[in-house]
Amino acid sequence: MPVATSLSEPRYRGHHLEGSLATRKVLIIVENLPVPFDRRVWQEARALRDAGAEVSIICPTGKGLEEPEQTLEGIHIYRHRLPLEAKRPLEFLLEYGAALLHETRLAWKVLFRHGFDTIHACNPPDLIFLVALPFKLMGKRFIFDHHDINPELYEAKFGKRGRPWRLLCLFEWLTFKCADVVISTNESYRQIALIRGGKRGEDVFVVRSGPDLTRIKVYPPDVSLKKGRKFLVGYVGVMGAQEGIDLLLQSARQLVHGRGREDVQFVLVGGGPDLEQLRGLCHEMNLDEYVTFTGRVPDEVLFTALSTADVCVNPDRVNPMNDKSTMNKILEYMAFGKPIVQFEVTEGRISAGSAALYARPNDPVDFADKIELLLGDPAMRASMGEFGRSRLQRELAWSHQVPKLIAAYQKAAR
Repeated sequence: MPVATSLSEPRYRGHHLEGSLATRKVLIIVENLPVPFDRRVWQEARALRDAGAEVSIICPTGKGLEEPEQTLEGIHIYRHRLPLEAKRPLEFLLEYGAALLHETRLAWKVLFRHGFDTIHACNPPDLIFLVALPFKLMGKRFIFDHHDINPELYEAKFGKRGRPWRLLCLFEWLTFKCADVVISTNESYRQIALIRGGKRGEDVFVVRSGPDLTRIKVYPPDVSLKKGRKFLVGYVGVMGAQEGIDLLLQSARQLVHGRGREDVQFVLVGGGPDLEQLRGLCHEMNLDEYVTFTGRVPDEVLFTALSTADVCVNPDRVNPMNDKSTMNKILEYMAFGKPIVQFEVTEGRISAGSAALYARPNDPVDFADKIELLLGDPAMRASMGEFGRSRLQRELAWSHQVPKLIAAYQKAAR
């Protein structure tokens, strides 16, 4: 078994954070991913626990995370099943309705079993305020952790606005109005809280989704992932419609069949609702030999793929959703010191800076050009990778976000 090495992570800034939330009791509600698979939520829960709070979480079940009740690392986890993974508007009503019923039921269970003084809601959807309202009337505090901008997400998925889009705007506004404190994942989301949500600046805290470097392992490269080829291009993320995997496959076809680059292998790590459809598209493009879809895999496989990749990519389409959102995959690529190719998006550039090359919006040919440029220049790859790793350790790693998270909780308590 290859030996992994851990990346160094600066410690929390000051010992005053330890015990700073003593006697506080927190309930975190997340609907779209199970815990601890949801890395951001799990990092937040562990940070709150380390600051002295008692933490409970309500979340859905997921592959390998089926236990309805579990205490893990001192954190109480309550999971519920969902009837389906929605793809169409009416299916979202069924999924979210079932989730709200389970979240309400389990919230009362947590209240009587452990107690809580703060509800921490992680969207999507922007409906968890309905669960929180009865408890706000009892004096509980409500923190909205803004993970996704749902009106823009709807538009990106379905290519239109209409009545459901207007409802999402209303639910977002109501969530902001109910929140005592808002946690934004970046400055673009903070502006949405201030402008669309009407929040005061002192009630909005930016807590980025930086990786916890102490939990990331760098493995020796696994050359078998390259399938006998010289280079490996890596992607990590959800296999969904708005992630632009079809554009990445077009870039791969341009490189392999258009330019004869048979020395490049692609590995796409992650699961999602469109995984089988994307495998079918890959087959239609005659790329089966050059593209590996791993599906959802353990961290060891994920980290090995990132350790082996020569270039990492983020093919997210340029649209209002992706332009304003920070993609976790970018920060993970930077943690492994990998040069990145992505399309030109505002928050993608803010995060990666000189660690990435930026292709013209939604242009798979230019995207292929940028990949090929990096493959042909090892010095550029090394320089960009080092810049990204240094910037992450200096500014964006999770240790730099913890004080802001604690400050948000202290403000809510006041």
